[in-house]
Amino acid sequence: MNRLKAFIALSLIASAGVAANAHAWSRVGVWVGGPVYYPYPVAPAPYYYYPPPPVVVAPSAPVQYVEQGQPVADPGAPAQQPGMWYYCDTAKAYYPYVKQCAAAWRPVPATPPPSN
Repeated sequence: MNRLKAFIALSLIASAGVAANAHAWSRVGVWVGGPVYYPYPVAPAPYYYYPPPPVVVAPSAPVQYVEQGQPVADPGAPAQQPGMWYYCDTAKAYYPYVKQCAAAWRPVPATPPPSN
């Protein structure tokens, strides 16, 4: 009987020591109800941001205006007459599609010939 009492006393002392160490490493317990989640257990740290860099605007080149009806002169363009197209024999194409011609520009009437 003395051995049984000594065994129970030692096991209670040992279990108290184990329970103390177990509490230090993990949490063991009985929960009643569901878990409660908080988005922030403590107030979040403030978010510091750098202000945007200053905007530097460099002065631009002066604006060049071109009025309507005054086309910009093309150095390889033929002298145009109203109602005429200009054909380049070396490139085998008409003026707006070919900008310069090695040979002379051949004037062609803009209206097609009448059909029979």
